[in-house]
Amino acid sequence: MLDEEMKEAFELDDDNIEETQIPTDSEENIGNIKISVDVVAKLASIAASEIDGVSGMHKTFVGEVTQKFVKKNLSQGVKVDIDDGMANIDLYLVVKYGIKIPELAWNVQEAVKSTVEEMTGLNVTSVNIHIEGIEFGDELDTDEE
Repeated sequence: MLDEEMKEAFELDDDNIEETQIPTDSEENIGNIKISVDVVAKLASIAASEIDGVSGMHKTFVGEVTQKFVKKNLSQGVKVDIDDGMANIDLYLVVKYGIKIPELAWNVQEAVKSTVEEMTGLNVTSVNIHIEGIEFGDELDTDEE
C-alpha cells in the first residue's frame, strides 16, 4: 500500500508546483535537484498517517474550497515552508479517542522528520503538530471555528 501512496505522491500537475532547489554536499555540481513542496507535503502526510493513533489529516476550509474550484488532490492537513534547503512542516491531525496525545505527537514528529530528511535531503527544522479533532469510533468530532 505504501508503494501505491508513494507513486501517487509523485504524480503531480505542473500547474500547481512550487519547487525548491536542494543544495548538495558534492564538490562536482552536474545539475540541479528540485523537489516540489507538494511532494514534501505528501511524504509528511504518509509518514504521519502510518503512526498508530492518527485517524487522518484535518481538512482546512481553504483546502476544501481550493479543491472544489481547482479540482486538484492537494495535500490536505499539511503546510510546508522551505527556505534554502530547510523545511518547516505543520501537520493538522485528527486523532483516535483514548490515545496519549503528547506521545503520539512525538512519534509523528520523529517519523515525519526522518522520512522527509531521508527521502529529500532537506534539513527539517521543525514539525509542528496541531490536533484539530478526535475520532470516536465511527463518529468524528472536530473543533470548527
